[in-house]
Amino acid sequence: MASVVILPGLDGTSALLEDFCSTMSGLGVPARAVAYPPDRPLGYAELEPIARAQLPVSTPFVLLGESFSGPLAIRISSDPPPGLVGVVLSTTFARSPVRGLSPLASLVRFAPARPPMPLLSWSLLGQWATPGLQRQLRAALHSVSPAALRARAAAALRVDVSGLLGLVRMPTLQLVASHDRLLASSAPARLSTHLPSCRTVRLAGPHLLLQASTQQAAQAVVAFARGVPADESVFQSLAAPSGSPMQAPEGQA
Repeated sequence: MASVVILPGLDGTSALLEDFCSTMSGLGVPARAVAYPPDRPLGYAELEPIARAQLPVSTPFVLLGESFSGPLAIRISSDPPPGLVGVVLSTTFARSPVRGLSPLASLVRFAPARPPMPLLSWSLLGQWATPGLQRQLRAALHSVSPAALRARAAAALRVDVSGLLGLVRMPTLQLVASHDRLLASSAPARLSTHLPSCRTVRLAGPHLLLQASTQQAAQAVVAFARGVPADESVFQSLAAPSGSPMQAPEGQA
């Protein structure tokens, strides 16, 4: 059975993924998150070799790209290392997640590195916000230098790896949040349309889906990891019969 290796969100740390990894392990699938340098202003091209160096070299694994790291997961899976058997893309994108802002990427250096917590909580957590999640989010962001955060935000606004989607030939699972206030609706549609072997699961939750809807997201990823590469029937249990994204019951959030 494949393990799961997670490429983290904009903070680039494992701090916000500890509960998700613990839940995954409790469900029988080992999971761990890689980390990016907290004090170096790096874009996707510079982060790719750092991420690749932290991947397993002798055992099968599924690569999960969360939010900011989705383009990085796409880059890696389009030229896959040995052992990579599947990809999970969680609340992420192939090109700039907020339409119309790409030309403003150069202005990110003038923006506050850490927007006010009420704004972050509204956009990333919404109705799933709790004092505990807000504390974790604040601590994770404050553990990273402003220069590094700004560089990642600018990279996300500029990125376009749409041309690589057709090269991702392995099974792919996309997790979409029902109340994602950050991504344009076109972002998940682009992934599901242009990835050759993609199935989409829609779960009740906000942009920080792995943190706010941990159990439901972990169950979907565990089912996927147990089904690749040999058992493709996992897709049939995760996808809605109509081919449209499956909505998890709101009461499970």
